[in-house]
Amino acid sequence: MEREIVIHTEELTKRFGNFTAVDRISFDVYKGEVFGFLGANGAGKTTAMRMLCGLSRPTSGTGTVAGYDISRQYEKIKSSIGYMSQKFSLYEDLKVWENIRLYAGIYGMKDKEIERKTAELLERLHFTRERNAMVRSLPLGWKQKLAFSVSIFHDPAIVFLDEPTGGVDPYTRRQFWEMIYEAADRGITVFVTTHYMDEAEYCDRVSIMVDGRIDALDTPANLKAQFGAESMDEVFRSLARKAERSE
Repeated sequence: MEREIVIHTEELTKRFGNFTAVDRISFDVYKGEVFGFLGANGAGKTTAMRMLCGLSRPTSGTGTVAGYDISRQYEKIKSSIGYMSQKFSLYEDLKVWENIRLYAGIYGMKDKEIERKTAELLERLHFTRERNAMVRSLPLGWKQKLAFSVSIFHDPAIVFLDEPTGGVDPYTRRQFWEMIYEAADRGITVFVTTHYMDEAEYCDRVSIMVDGRIDALDTPANLKAQFGAESMDEVFRSLARKAERSE
């Protein structure tokens, strides 16, 4: 059975003056896939992600996200995706329920639906007692789980996770990845960048950018076989050594 493509790019390019940050990248991402988007600092992955999220226009090339053209329909893209950064994207001076309601409202959800899903979410996260807690008072790992849950609260087609597990302990990271798999099982495509190469092993497929280009794209198992490596860290290092630029 043919898989549904939810992200498609052809020769996608972004230049800043004479500097080519993203150099003619072409790839597809499928519905419900956990797709790892890796690259050393300066490789171009953040610039590429910004184009896919509708935050930056490409210089040339084409792309669609959730069926919308990234050059012309970027506002529709923004309403069809979720996003979570390493900084968690939560308002520290708002209560837990207020953060949920704020983002749900931004995505156009109705009051009754927000109320119902908020109760379900707090129970699922075991956060019922923390409903009225200020976000700044939560442990880092709790903030992380809440931020991810808020980013997919509106059931987006795709969620973009930009180094979401930075700074948290290994146990919390494992819990977070369990949440990622649950989202993927619901049909949400997860597009994730990470500096932890063991997390690359958890992805269905992984792309690795070097100097603005995608130099490798396949399953972790196939990449390790291709490079004669025992781990994704070895694969990444062998490609990163080729890089000529850095931030």
